[in-house]
Amino acid sequence: MTDRPIIILAEPQLGENIGSTARAMLNFGLTELRIAAPRDGWPNPAAEPMSAGAFEAGVEVSVFDSVKEACADLGYLIAATARPRGMEKPVTNASGTVELIQRQSLKTGVMFGNEAQGLHNDHVALSDAIMTYPVNKGFASLNLSQAVIVFAHAWGEAIGQEGRFEGADAGVSDVASRAELIGMFEHFEYELERAGYFYPPDKTPLMTRNLRNAFIRGQWTSQEVRTFRGAVKALAIGRGKARIKRED
Repeated sequence: MTDRPIIILAEPQLGENIGSTARAMLNFGLTELRIAAPRDGWPNPAAEPMSAGAFEAGVEVSVFDSVKEACADLGYLIAATARPRGMEKPVTNASGTVELIQRQSLKTGVMFGNEAQGLHNDHVALSDAIMTYPVNKGFASLNLSQAVIVFAHAWGEAIGQEGRFEGADAGVSDVASRAELIGMFEHFEYELERAGYFYPPDKTPLMTRNLRNAFIRGQWTSQEVRTFRGAVKALAIGRGKARIKRED
């Protein structure tokens, strides 16, 4: 797979957007940012607060006088735009862009336009392909850093970046065994019986099955079973100063 793509901002205006772009990049492991002809120059003190420390944490910034110079050494370039350009270029989405980049063996870049006008046609003409997003046709405007983070997320997902939670079921303990569930059912049903819940008595089997079916659908974990049994016990005999003595 090719190296991580370079993010290029073509003639960006606000330092705040440059800073938040750097933050979005580093969230998903992108570290090389090129700024072409920034309106307010660089460095820009307004960028630092919005970066949340991304510049110190790994995002490296290079500044160029023009878009042409910022793209000069790239072997493959993709332009991000929501406007039809009438050019004979492949058009794809964020995940498709990642696939295009991963096929390359040369240095690659993804270019985003400024806040007011986006990319000029001359900028798009330099690119090999166009990236666009499935935005609302009646309101296709994205903040600069929002546009960058959509691509950055697709990149992070494609390379298998797991984040703080690893796997789809991270944070969830093992599913409770049948024995654990049956123990919980019997505990709960015993206390319900003592409280006179099952009435009339001949409907006890039906009521019990209904309760058990409801619990089964919840796919309880072992921890949840233990927590619920603790709650049943507290309701039955109390805790601390509220605890009562029972003979059973």
